[in-house]
Amino acid sequence: MKVIVIGCTHAGTFATQQILTEHPDWQVTVYERNDNLSFLSCGIALWVGGHVSDPKKMFYSSPEALAGLGATMKMQYDVLNVDTAAKTVRVKDLKTGEESTDTYDKLVVTTGSAPVIPPIEGIDNAKVQLCKNWTHATQIKAESEKIDSAIVIGAGYIGAELAEQLSLLGKKVTLIDALPRVLAKNFDAAITERVEQDYRDHGVHLAMGEKVVKFSGTDEITVTTDHGSYTADIAIMAAGFRPNTELMKGKVEMIGNGAIVTNEYMQSSDPDIYAAGDSSVVHYNPTGKDDYIPLATNAVRQGILVGKNIAAPTEKYLGTQASSAVELYGKTIASSGLTVDGAKARGVVVDHVVLEQNYRPEFMLTTTPILMELTWDPETRVVKGGAFFSSYDCAQSANVLSLAIQTKMTIDTLSMVDMFFQPNFDQPVNYVNALAGAAVAKAAEAVGAK
Repeated sequence: MKVIVIGCTHAGTFATQQILTEHPDWQVTVYERNDNLSFLSCGIALWVGGHVSDPKKMFYSSPEALAGLGATMKMQYDVLNVDTAAKTVRVKDLKTGEESTDTYDKLVVTTGSAPVIPPIEGIDNAKVQLCKNWTHATQIKAESEKIDSAIVIGAGYIGAELAEQLSLLGKKVTLIDALPRVLAKNFDAAITERVEQDYRDHGVHLAMGEKVVKFSGTDEITVTTDHGSYTADIAIMAAGFRPNTELMKGKVEMIGNGAIVTNEYMQSSDPDIYAAGDSSVVHYNPTGKDDYIPLATNAVRQGILVGKNIAAPTEKYLGTQASSAVELYGKTIASSGLTVDGAKARGVVVDHVVLEQNYRPEFMLTTTPILMELTWDPETRVVKGGAFFSSYDCAQSANVLSLAIQTKMTIDTLSMVDMFFQPNFDQPVNYVNALAGAAVAKAAEAVGAK
């Protein structure tokens, strides 16, 4: 069996490893545009802030490692065209310019995502930098050691982390987003209000609800929005990602943004073409529908499943809750599943409750509060999502909620599920139990009011 893998970041790396683990005698050829693979871009801001011991450790695999498993590695090759009828790919060696054709029995499309680059006047200004791959990371790291000020455009996870780390380095930082709140796609207002106050307390200027319309300047960069203008030494675009799937348009089924639709075995609408990672949809369990959620965790699991299913349908995709977490200014912010705003955007009806309490007993010498939110279906009482914010490391609580959503647990069950008590760690009623209990109480009030 001859397999071609196009793209080799997370999904491509794990797909290649799993295919050759399951089928060591297969011929697997990997085409990758870059000269590296498996770069953990989620660590860029941490590297900028001086929290990475060795940037080389931000790669968990290498072309040599995959070659050692038996893969034929074609690094710095661009795939120009895929002929699905003839089962061929046209490729270009970016080092020599030479073009050639290769054939496949099975094709794995793990082309990942590309930064969203809006068609804004001056977007090609040399002072505007992107934040996605190793090249971008080295540029930002080098600039961070020379600049006094920066404008970060995009207040999702990457932009939020960059703004935080740059401010902690003593830089003057402006954070811009067209949405009304920092991390607006990840958390509801109860939590983002606390996050935004931390930014202000550290001197970051927040320009929320502002749309960038122009870049200008040479020695410095001026970013003009529909509300004003801001000037700094550099600007960093972190406005999100889109599926990098132009190569496959018209050849496999896609959703509106270009993400490839797959079944539960990672097969596209062409049964000999598999897709995984940021180039494909995920099955989002809180809604039961396909969605686009580019996370490394999704890419890794989907890549493994490609390897398990490429010979025959074997192991189904469990879907995702899009669980995630970030640390900003010493605060843990973690979530899983639907927020209230996320539910509204997807046309899903949820109820929610917000609770804040100390994570462990007041008789301890120290304790600290956790701000929590839970969403659930008001008809079935099934848990749909939740979030946590605290200076205490409560990140793993998002994984508890992930399991609750995955198994369609109700707020009633979650409120009573067995969790240990030990004063070092929690209250007699664990804070996740307490959060679900608050949901049960609110649901009872709603019933009583009818």
